[in-house]
Formats: sequence, C-alpha cells, structure tokens
Amino acid sequence: MEALLFAELPISDALKEGIAQMGFIKTTPIQQESLFPILEGRDLVAQAPTGTGKTCAFGVPILEQLIPDEEVVQALVLCPTRELVMQTAEELGKLSRYQKGIRISTLYGGQPIERQLADLKKRPQIVVATPGRLMDHLRRRSVRLVNLSHLVLDEADEMLNMGFRDDIETILETAPTERQTVLFSATMPSEIKEIAQNYQKKDRVFVKITGDVLTVSNVAEYYLEVKGPKKLDALSRLLDLHGYGLSLVFCNTKKKTSEITEELIARGYPAEMLHGDMKQPERDRVMNRFKSGKTEILVATDIAARGIDVENVEAVFNFDVPQFEEYYVHRIGRTGRADKKGVSYTFVAGKEMFKLKEIMKYTKSHIEPYKTPSEADVVEARVKKTVGKAVSMVGSSNFERYLQITKDIVGEGKLTATELSAALICMLTEEKKIEKKPKETREVTKKTGAQQGMARLFIGLGSLDKIRPRHIVELISSNTPVQGNEVGAVDIFDKYSFFEIPAEKADDVLESFKDLTYRGREVFVEKAQATQKNPKGAKKTDKSGKKEAKNQKGFRR
Repeated sequence: MEALLFAELPISDALKEGIAQMGFIKTTPIQQESLFPILEGRDLVAQAPTGTGKTCAFGVPILEQLIPDEEVVQALVLCPTRELVMQTAEELGKLSRYQKGIRISTLYGGQPIERQLADLKKRPQIVVATPGRLMDHLRRRSVRLVNLSHLVLDEADEMLNMGFRDDIETILETAPTERQTVLFSATMPSEIKEIAQNYQKKDRVFVKITGDVLTVSNVAEYYLEVKGPKKLDALSRLLDLHGYGLSLVFCNTKKKTSEITEELIARGYPAEMLHGDMKQPERDRVMNRFKSGKTEILVATDIAARGIDVENVEAVFNFDVPQFEEYYVHRIGRTGRADKKGVSYTFVAGKEMFKLKEIMKYTKSHIEPYKTPSEADVVEARVKKTVGKAVSMVGSSNFERYLQITKDIVGEGKLTATELSAALICMLTEEKKIEKKPKETREVTKKTGAQQGMARLFIGLGSLDKIRPRHIVELISSNTPVQGNEVGAVDIFDKYSFFEIPAEKADDVLESFKDLTYRGREVFVEKAQATQKNPKGAKKTDKSGKKEAKNQKGFRR
C-alpha cells in the first residue's frame, strides 16, 4: 500500500503546518491504518513495535477533534514512565504549535505535586500522565474526567508489566462511558485483550501492522555465541569495528549495569549507566548527556530504559539475554527509528540458546549468527577507515603543502614513500594505551597536592559510608561531564574523601554536585583547601588526614 501524504489528510491547515515543521511528509504504516478510524471516533486496538510513529498516529486525529475554547480536560494519554510522558507531551506540543489555545499538562512521579497543581489551574485540554500520579490527582479532585472524550493507553503492555492494571481499570471506570478509547501496544498478551473486551466498544477496530513479525523490519538482528568472561571483549570489538554513535547496552540487573559501565569507562569508552535506584535528577542528567551525544554508550536495565525515545540510537547490545520475550521486542525497538537503519546483537552461551530460540518463536523473526570479531578484524577496519580519510584529503586546500613536505622527507633517503606511509598508518590506527604514572613521580601542586592540570575536590563520604574508589568514579561519571577515565587519584578516609579531576571541569562538577544526596542524606562537595603531604606509607584514616579535612566546610566530626 502506498503511503499517504500528511498534506492530503482531511485535517486543519494549522495542524498540517505543525506536522510539516517536524519534517514529516509521508505516513508510516501504523499512522496510515490508525488515523482514519480515530478521526471517525472509533475505538482502536493497535499492535506495533516501539518507534513506528505511534504518537502521531493518535496525536494528529485527537488534536484535530479538540475544541480549544472549552477549557476542560478533553484528552488523556496514559504512559508507563516519566520519560515517555515528557516525550509524548513534547511531540504533541510540536504538532499543535500553530493551533491556538491548546494547552498540555504532564503528571508524573518525581516532580513536586504543587507544581503540577499550578499547571492544572491553567485548564489544559490534554493531560499526559503516568497511572500512579493521575490516581493521586483523581483522589485530590485536582483532575476531573467528566468531560473526557479521548483516552489513550500508550505502551499498554509495559504498563501492565509494571503493575498498573488496577490503576488503569479504575481510571477507565472513572472516565465517561461515551468516550473514545485507543490502545497501543508492542505485544498483545491476554491481559490487553481483556481490557479491550471490557472497556472498549464492540465495533472497535483492530490494527496490526507487524504482519507475523513483532520486531522492526529495518533492524538487523544478530546473535554471538560468547561466554560470560569474553562478552566485554566482544562488545568492545563490535564498538571499535563499526564505530557506532549512540548505543544501548542492556543488562538484567543493576549490579551488572554498574560493573559493565565501570569496565567500559576503564577501557576509555564514554559510557554511563541507568538503573532503577537512580534518583530522577540523576536520571535526567544521564539522559540529557546521552541525547546530546556527550555520552555515546548507555548501559541500562529493562525497567530503567522504559520510555527512552532517542531517534539516533544506532545499535542495541543485549549483554544479557532478556528474561522475558517481550523485553526483547522493547529493547531492539530503541533503534531503527524514524525510517533509519539499526542493528542489534545478543550475546548467548550454552543453554541460553534455548531462550534465544523461544524469543525467535515469539517474535516470528530470524536472528542471524554473527562471528565475534578478532583483534585483527578491528585493526583492519581501522586501517581502512584511516586510508579512506587520507584518500579524501587528496586535492584539499593544504594538500600541496604536505605533498612537498613528504617529498622532502623521502628525498633525504632515510625512508621510502611506502615506509613513510606505513609508519603514518601505524601511528594513526594503533590503540591508545592509558598509562597512569606512579604517585611518587607525579608532579603535584604546592597548595592542594593535586597533579598538575588537575583540581582536588573534597566530598563528605568515606569508608564509614562503605565508599570505595570505584563508587566515587561512578558518582562522578553518572552526575557530571567528567568521564570515568578522566578521574585521577582518589583518597578514601573514614568520614570523607578527596578526588582529582581535570581543573577546567572543576566548576562544572561543583555545579552538578550542588544538590547531591547519597542514601537519603545531603552530601557536601567543594574544592580542597591547602594541605600538607601525607607521610609515606601513612594509612588513609581520620588521624592522618585530619589536618587536611578539618578546614573543609563539609567535614563531619
């Protein structure tokens, strides 16, 4: 079926202008199949993989039917996570930018409810919310659904997996019966069918744009047979071989995300982690850096990654085989978005092959085997990339100048042109080794004891808080622009610690740590004061570090 053009849809010019401003020209399959039934007021159940344009599929027809002059909640969109709430509201805002009088409110946990109450007083026509926070507002009577005409459940299967079924059913029973109910889901478990049966009209429309396959067609799916200890090597080589930009690495546990992130940072990769124990401001900082490309690799658990909607993710790595088949669908749906190509790799070993076969049976897709790259493969790829860049420089503005320099070097007779070329390729493609100088030989500043070019900071956490150097490194890399491999010396004492970071980033780190909390208490971070050098062999305890620490504002006696 030929894709429809948005410009040809029976919708207002203002809405068409908003769509055009977003760069959308043709409808995706899910949009083409859903737009007209929703415009006609029909209830709809749609099954489509993540990242296929579902927000536009329900957003465009709902925005077209809203009455801006009526300052009451006319449309409600329920999402499983805070991130998806924010992304959905942002996209609806862009679509309606040329429609006068449309207001959108977001309701989710982790934000002060007073701020949401103030926003609701502006009388929005659209509310985008998580089920739990909407229930809070319904109990407060700060949200009334008596005038609701459109109700959307987005990523319904995820909401059920997160235990929101009771809240969803309460909301559906609270809303007027004469409403339009639209349900979108990547998978179609029996619970979804029961909700559709119980809360939608009998003439509802079923849309399934996936055919027999649950995964996105423009994502190449591979698996590598590799045992646990070798997984990190395989991941590193795939990243080096293909030079992926933004990448997602999925692990099954919070502990594993921490371990893998730490290992990747130690190998020089710009990686950060995302898991369920992180507080919302910390999650926001990590996601903002990932979206902006400052962090290229995000290591996450399935629960923490729900709602991630970043268009430019080039690769997904299943470091652990997902525990549930539907998790696989949601994982690889994070790449291959907006008609872009994506790739996924799943690491399996031994009995995990049986689990992989269950996933293929469930998704009705074929996951191709992939040979683990060798070090020679990586070097060859680097050489080709380097040579390709060199060839592209021929004829550039400065080329003649360097050509003459090369002729002069060869003319001296010490090297042939071939030897010189080989030496340059070797230099440009050789792996960079990160070497740490012994502490005795490092040049330090007189004031704080920091290495030259580094700033020494004080933090009110120590061994009594069960803090180790790796925890300090993780805290820095997860909350600030400093990568783990940029952190210098870390000295742990009983009640406090000192760490070194690049001096030019000290102010940014202090700003990022302004409201730092650890295990429920506020933690103070500031620049280290003047100090004396600890005697050689002295243990890092309060006794040996007391003179340095007692001048710090955050020192706990």
